[in-house]
Amino acid sequence: MNYIVFDLEWNQSPGGKEKENPRLPFEIIEIGAVKLNSSLEETGQFHSVIRPSVYPSLNYHTREVVRLSEDSLRNGTPFPEAVREFLSFCGGDAMFCTWGPSDLTELQRNMKYYGLLSMLRGPLHYYDVQKLFAIQYETMKSRKSLEYAADFLKLDHSLAFHQALSDAVYTARVFRTIDPSVRSAYDSIDVYQNPKTKHEEIHAVYNGYSKFISREFDSKEEAVADREVSSTYCCLCGRRARKKIRWFSVGSKNYYCVALCPEHGYLKGKVRMKHTDEGKFYVVKTIKISSPQEAEEIRQKKETIRKKRNQRHR
Repeated sequence: MNYIVFDLEWNQSPGGKEKENPRLPFEIIEIGAVKLNSSLEETGQFHSVIRPSVYPSLNYHTREVVRLSEDSLRNGTPFPEAVREFLSFCGGDAMFCTWGPSDLTELQRNMKYYGLLSMLRGPLHYYDVQKLFAIQYETMKSRKSLEYAADFLKLDHSLAFHQALSDAVYTARVFRTIDPSVRSAYDSIDVYQNPKTKHEEIHAVYNGYSKFISREFDSKEEAVADREVSSTYCCLCGRRARKKIRWFSVGSKNYYCVALCPEHGYLKGKVRMKHTDEGKFYVVKTIKISSPQEAEEIRQKKETIRKKRNQRHR
């Protein structure tokens, strides 16, 4: 297996949200990638500057961050040609690695805009190197910049940041420092191409938590009512866990519950409601080992929300 460590730079509407193309809020203007073999040795590099067709002028924020001029973009490669070259470089047996979850999602969104998404079948398992860095060197919830990680690891800073190839090189260098046991225990799943049927639903178990990704539903209510979505099983032993605090909503996208496993104690359930570009809904549910203290905090959160709702309806 090869590892494809890649980074993207993208542009957005110079005219703000009002003039944004909703099908393509972020248009890729640069792809950089490093190929590593199974021993994490570098075996190749890829770089392409892409000629934009949706937002030919640079957004002011993009202009401040990236190191590309509009002249260089005008001489760039059209996206369909560039992405075909990139996927050819990747080869058939490749695992993507990125700094954070956004790049893989935006790559697929751009491919979908040009009718090329069938070239990259999802959902995609990949390595989020930002998350792996946090797990190995800091805390699970910590999310640091690539430049911070390079400083922390005392990596050579001779390359400029915020260039696609340079950032891919830095990400590859960080990836090499990750312990294989951490890497194997914490792969990520990109669900831009989410499961469509019950047969395609994803059940994954990690170190201390489990993840379920549902099929599509027509409404949030239908999703929450689904038996698989509402069930709670221990992420360690797989036994059904009895709910102590039933599912309740926090805002419009998140739901929480607390369950109790006879063997492993309290479990915290979280459901994140996601929506597709076509207006459908699907669920990402995590079940984690918890504590009596966290269970009490969730109970208090539910009670606070209940009181606020009662006050609004008076």
